Amino acid sequence: VDRSSPFIRMIDSVVSRWFGPAFDQLDPLLQDLHRHGGRLEGDIELSFGRGLAGLLGRRLARKMGLPTQPGNHRLAVDISHDPSTLYWDRCFDGGQRMASVFQPAGHWPDGFWIERTGAIELRLGVELVNGGWFWRLRSARIGRLPVPRWGLPRSEAGKIVVDGRYRFFVAFSLPLLGRLLCYGGDLSRQD
Repeated sequence: VDRSSPFIRMIDSVVSRWFGPAFDQLDPLLQDLHRHGGRLEGDIELSFGRGLAGLLGRRLARKMGLPTQPGNHRLAVDISHDPSTLYWDRCFDGGQRMASVFQPAGHWPDGFWIERTGAIELRLGVELVNGGWFWRLRSARIGRLPVPRWGLPRSEAGKIVVDGRYRFFVAFSLPLLGRLLCYGGDLSRQD
């Protein structure tokens, strides 16, 4: 498939509709991925904080479906969508799975995505920077219980294209305790 043809560039998706004209600000490889879906694979590094922060980070990892052992891990991410939902199915080391369902609310820049991963629900805004997509945590729930604003972990998460590869980073921290967990790496498209 010639993904550079004008016909291919016009394909609509839940992501392109949510961003509207701002979708063109994303790197062309991110645009293509979020129009057509695809599989990304590569090595990532996972780390946890020290002391209480590390203990809480491992608990958070367990609730989110992440590995609880720090170090190098192999990650495969299948990204797909239907007319109203974006799906990310992550597989760590060929076994442990972390599936996320993202539903849009409103439109960029004031709208957000609702991510559901296990019992955790996050409301995430998006900032576009240098062709990259960076999540901004707005609120969270565990089950039906809202997490109070003061109890929300700070998060850093995003993806950008560097030398034709998809570089991403995810980190959670708490005031006073510091970083709970972080993981990231460079992934390559497999399709």
